Amino acid sequence: MNSYIRMRSIYLVGLTATLFLVAAPWAWAEEHEEDENSFDEAELFFELNNTDGDLGIHSLIDGDGWKKLQITESGGKLLLNVRVLGNLRKQGVTEFFFESAEPIFAELDPADFFDRFPADDYLITGTTLEGEMLESEVELTHIMPSPPQATVNGDPMALVCDEADPDYDATETSAPVTIGWAEVVSSHEDLGSPRDSMDIEIHNYQVVVEVEFEVDGEEFAAEMSVILPPNVFSMTIPEAFIVLGDEFKYEILVREESFNQTASESCFVLE
Repeated sequence: MNSYIRMRSIYLVGLTATLFLVAAPWAWAEEHEEDENSFDEAELFFELNNTDGDLGIHSLIDGDGWKKLQITESGGKLLLNVRVLGNLRKQGVTEFFFESAEPIFAELDPADFFDRFPADDYLITGTTLEGEMLESEVELTHIMPSPPQATVNGDPMALVCDEADPDYDATETSAPVTIGWAEVVSSHEDLGSPRDSMDIEIHNYQVVVEVEFEVDGEEFAAEMSVILPPNVFSMTIPEAFIVLGDEFKYEILVREESFNQTASESCFVLE
């Protein structure tokens, strides 16, 4: 699922007289209480897809219009260098988001991945259109939340959602559909820097549901994305969305206080 779409808050859009939920930018991002020369938002974090077995590094930056942006490790090694050219340099850039490539573990071992991006403080700097400097320091950690364990109307999440796979086992259920998950209270036991018995602080959960459907012979794809506080462990899919089709994919993400996030993906079909 596209991370840029995922990280957006909720608004309603009409489609052939049917209302469904779509995401709007950066609702989950935490406000930074820093000085006036810092970015409004500055995050550097990891995302683990526990179902597919891959890792990536992401960044979210937002602030006054800038023409130059850099991310630097504490030792001075440059991680990212962006310069705006042409007429865009006159206009400036504010919101900026990137996600790295995410090769599967067989292609890039998780230990080697984390070695590439040491747990440390990183400096994000920018130059505004007026030539002023923006600067925010962010901490990158290797603490990854345990993967969410989901249910659909109380039934365990399906493990194989590829219909071509002989082990395909999409959960069969009926509307209304409630997706639930067990509270995540610990770090990942195999990846990153496990904290063993120590608790971790969860910032929020996110539920993403996708469905493909046809209207008058034309194909559509709809996505619903909802961000929930750390004390909520279920969500009922609105009727206006569930009537769009009968085969659904969904994803549960859990974000730790550093914004490192772990996702579990699954599927269900309506009987």
